[in-house]
This record gives sequence, structure tokens and C-alpha cells, in this order.
Amino acid sequence: MHSSAYFLLAALALASACESKTATTGEANVAAKSATIAATTAAGEDPADAPTSGAAATATEEANAAPAPAPGTIPAAKAADAAAIYARPQVPILCYHQIRDWTGRDSKGAKDYIVPVAAFKAQIKMLADSGYHTVSPDQLYAYLTTGARLPAKPIMLTFDDTDLDQFTVARPTLAQYNFKAMYFVMTVSLGRPKYMSKAQVKQLSDEGNVIGSHTWDHHNVKKYQGQDWVTQIDKPTKTLEEITGKKINYFAYPFGLWNPQAFPELKQRGFVAAFSLAEKRDQQDPLFTIRRIIASGYWSPRTLHNSIVQSF
Repeated sequence: MHSSAYFLLAALALASACESKTATTGEANVAAKSATIAATTAAGEDPADAPTSGAAATATEEANAAPAPAPGTIPAAKAADAAAIYARPQVPILCYHQIRDWTGRDSKGAKDYIVPVAAFKAQIKMLADSGYHTVSPDQLYAYLTTGARLPAKPIMLTFDDTDLDQFTVARPTLAQYNFKAMYFVMTVSLGRPKYMSKAQVKQLSDEGNVIGSHTWDHHNVKKYQGQDWVTQIDKPTKTLEEITGKKINYFAYPFGLWNPQAFPELKQRGFVAAFSLAEKRDQQDPLFTIRRIIASGYWSPRTLHNSIVQSF
């Protein structure tokens, strides 16, 4: 990543303090993540520290939430305006990337984006033991636009960049607790070594997870001009719709970087919401700047729990 992009991200990480009580460590290390993506595309505390005061997710709690209508079925006249959406309490949303053990080649910065397998399993167990219930992006959209009811202690789990370990490690771990997730797929990687195949992406979708668009090859949305929208958004989204057999309604900005000029471009392509990282939301269009925090590879379950409480 060029130095200018690094300093831009550092500024955004600083601005995030205005939006949340604490900033995550991950956003300041975008340079390391960019290098990791480029390289792979081209070729701790004891888990007992986890809080256990809550109950595991139950079918009863899940049933307490209102069914999520498809985004396109919510009449515009019944949808809240931007001010009302912005004022609603934010739902905690976690962002994961790689789920694997660290190696000697991993830089200090990259380790924010690489959660060791045992640490990931301990984090997910903590969420279940603490009484969190995963919600889908459709449920989140219905809540933000209409005030639809969510289950007790809602949380969204999201995974970026199509890494294979999201299928081989994260998927069975989440299944132990009946958790579902949102997977933002970078289509240039499909079928490459260490990345998911089209069949695996379809299986995730068929099993009740939601697939979202994450561009073709992770280029910064703020730099798009002309044909870039076709290459980075139109074609990848069509590919994902062909794989899943479902409409793709949600988008995640590479590096979490956005500008207001992107909103109309995304809307005219059928997206109903877009996800950033921990920087401040846009008050005029909060649906297209939904905040997430990166679940750092350095965090114990207790640290993750505290970050969720403090950040949302």
C-alpha cells in the first residue's frame, strides 16, 4: 500500500473515536492486510478468561425476533428516514479475515487480521456463553428501517476476502452454536489456493448464511472511475448471483474506505446497505456506512467482549 493510503487510514482510525467509545486496533494496520491479500492472491490469553455469565443461544430466543422481510418488500413509505436510522442503537458487528495460526512470516500488523484457530473458537464460545444471538443482514436492515424486533443481545458476524479457513474452520465452529454469518466475497480469489471455491460459497449460502459483494480484487472504492464500477462491482456481483441463485443486496468496502460519491453508484446497482469499519458513519446515509469492528488476533475472549460493549 502506498504511504498516502496508510496515513489516510490512520486518520480514519482517529476519527472513529468520535463515533465509538473505543477504536479497534485493526484499522490502523490496513497496510499489512493489503500486503497479505496481494501475496496470497498472487501465488493471548487463556480461553478460560472468557465471561460465562450469559446463556447459550436458544431456539426460544431466536423465535422472539420478528421474521426479516426481504429488503425489496419493505415499502419506501414505511422505511424510517436517515435521522431515525442513525439514532437507533447500533447492533454489534464483528469483521473477521483469516482464521489460522500465526507463522514466523506474519508481521505484527498482519496479526490483527489473523485470528489463531484456538483463539477464534474461544471467541465464538464466549459469544454463545454470553447470550449473543447472530442476526442476518436482512434482520438488521428491517430493524434499522422499520424498528423490527431483534433477538436478545443481537450480533452480526462477518467475514471478508474469501479465505478458505472461513469455510474449513469458521463454518463448523459457528455451526456448533447454531450461528450464521455474512461472507463478503472477493471474486478474483475464487478457486485459487487457500481461497474458497464457487461450490463452497454456494454451500454457505444454501446453509442459511448470506453472501455479499466485496469487489473483484479489493481496490479502494474512493478511487473508482468509469469502467472501474463495472470491473469491481457489476461483474463480481453478477458472478455471486449466478453462484448462489440469489440477489446480492449487501456490499462491504475494501479497507472500510468510502466516500458519499459511492452511495448513488451502489444504490443504482441494487444494493440496500453497505458496511464499513470503525470510522464515523455518514449521518445523511447511515445505511451505506454501517459500522463493524475488526476482531483482532491479539484479543482474548474477554478483550473482545469488552470491545463489543465499548464500541457499540
